[in-house]
Amino acid sequence: MTEQTGAAPTQYGRVMLKISGEALMGDQGYGLHPPTVSRIADEVESVAEMGVEVCMVIGGGNIFRGLQGSAQGMERTTADYMGMLATVMNALAMQSALETKGLHCRVISAIRMDEVCEPYIRRRAIRHLEKKRIVIFAAGTGNPYFTTDTAATLRANEMNCEAIFKGTKVDGVYDKDPKLHADAKRYQNVSYDEVLQKHLGVMDASAIALARDNRLPIIVFSLDEPGGFRTILEGNGTYTRVHC
Repeated sequence: MTEQTGAAPTQYGRVMLKISGEALMGDQGYGLHPPTVSRIADEVESVAEMGVEVCMVIGGGNIFRGLQGSAQGMERTTADYMGMLATVMNALAMQSALETKGLHCRVISAIRMDEVCEPYIRRRAIRHLEKKRIVIFAAGTGNPYFTTDTAATLRANEMNCEAIFKGTKVDGVYDKDPKLHADAKRYQNVSYDEVLQKHLGVMDASAIALARDNRLPIIVFSLDEPGGFRTILEGNGTYTRVHC
């Protein structure tokens, strides 16, 4: 890993990066696209080189989505546990990509599977971050009926992160889908309550409420923009900030 001397200044010392499982698919319709996983790992590496401590939560929708399984007749709890296992697969893929670049990384699962990753122990996870290891939290909260958005917000609060960075396909939060409406308006700043009232779709309602109750800002940005993650941490770039 590159020396962290002369790291660029940033107001954040520890952040949570939340991305969907679909972000790992690239142009495929399913599964993992290794070049895309590697590109996202590059983004994380550039931020780690600034001296920022990075947590990650990755969804599992590229492999299995619990709600879809439930909608097709599968028992909801079973479907959700299958979705949690999908997030572990994605976390291991990202760990491998990061380690290929010389970064130290730990996958920590809310469901015990000691042969492949560590169980979630808060103090141990914080110690990994203090040692500048990237920590990927897998298997959601370990409970059905909770999304990985909620898991990311929960872990961000437990790890004392200063913000959640939500990487998406667009460069912020819009009042309507910018891919379908040319007149869509992007918010520079928006409140948690406005996100909930207008159903802006940043994260699910329980995640937004948890962030609001703990005054944890959410930065929504485009993960498709090369260098965008680092640029925002340096105080530039295009994004929407969700806060009080």
